[in-house]
Formats: sequence, C-alpha cells, structure tokens
Amino acid sequence: MIELMLEAERAMGIGLLDNAERLYGQVIAADPKNSIALTGLARVALERGDQRGAYTFARRALALDPDNPMASHLSQRMAEQMRNRGEALPADHDANDGLAPPSDSDSHADRPGLVGRLLRRRR
Repeated sequence: MIELMLEAERAMGIGLLDNAERLYGQVIAADPKNSIALTGLARVALERGDQRGAYTFARRALALDPDNPMASHLSQRMAEQMRNRGEALPADHDANDGLAPPSDSDSHADRPGLVGRLLRRRR
C-alpha cells in the first residue's frame, strides 16, 4: 500500500495527474477508509481545476480522519473560494458537520475519469 502511495505522490509531483488518480484509486479500492488517499484525490481534483470535487474528497477524508490537516486545509480553502464566487456548497456541508453524502441533486455524472467514478459510486 505504501508503495502505491509513494508512486502516486511522485506522479503528482511531476504533473502526471492521470497516473496519480489511478494509483490513489487503487489504494482506496483496497482500503476505502484511507483518508490520505482521499486527500490525494482532492489534490488531483484541485490541480484539474475541479474545486467542488476537491472539496468533496477533502470532506470525505475528514469524515474518516478529523485530524487530517491537509484535508482540513483543502476543505476550508475550497469552501471559502466557492462562497467568494457565490456558489452554493454541496448539500452535505451543513448536515452532520458537512460529512453526510451529497444529495441526489449534486450530480457528478459529468466528471471524467476515476474521480467521477468514485464520486458516482458513493450513491
């Protein structure tokens, strides 16, 4: 597991987002409660400009590990940026301290790749 995480971090470091996404996804498939891998997917989403996806993955990571500093930082940063643009936060933000799954109206069908599949699979 640690080898996959290290390889994913290396891929992120050199901008190979598809590889990083795939590797973090493999970690999550083997260990669905891995908050570090979820935070990695949040970082991938952020690098792709998907702030809503980054926020969602960061919130999932925080649900598993409330002491995850990177997930906390990403969640707060994305929430602030979305609010500043006048965007509504995903429906899960107010329920259960923002850790409940998003409502059905928060569709992820248009998200490409593994990030989209993982978000859709949550339903």
